Amino acid sequence: MSHLTGKKVAFLATNGFEDSELTSPWNAVTEHGAEATLVSTRAGTITGKNGHEQTVDSTTLDTVASALDALVLPGGVANGDTIRTDADAVLFVSAFFGEDKPVGVICHGGWILADANVLNGRTLTSYPSLKTDLTNAGATWVDQEVVVDGSLVSSRTPDDLPAFNEALIEAIAAV
Repeated sequence: MSHLTGKKVAFLATNGFEDSELTSPWNAVTEHGAEATLVSTRAGTITGKNGHEQTVDSTTLDTVASALDALVLPGGVANGDTIRTDADAVLFVSAFFGEDKPVGVICHGGWILADANVLNGRTLTSYPSLKTDLTNAGATWVDQEVVVDGSLVSSRTPDDLPAFNEALIEAIAAV
């Protein structure tokens, strides 16, 4: 159960994240030995849409993707809509794709990928309302529980978390 020992996984979120889409993958990677860190647009504490509070470990301005092994983008409409407007967050996400590191996105977490210009030729899934934005950014959108396209792991909703977590752990273990 410790095949992620030594791996560092960043979770990028801000207020309004979908609680279970942060906590479930967080618990999954740490239970397998990874070190999880919360990155946000500003220091302090962020609060999920259902009230889960989490302390921010570092900001998008102060965090370097090359020091990390993987990235997870939890959903939540407010989170997904806000995080994509932070230029440092967009650059942070782009850096993971530039280094071909695993990126896990669920629900509205994938919205920032359109702004990061990393979807051309990719296949992924998300919450259905993102389909148009993601396809307009060059992706092929499919309605599946989990989609793995190279280092990109995507899922639709909290109902998909068991499959998402399993695929995410496999992707991180492979690097």
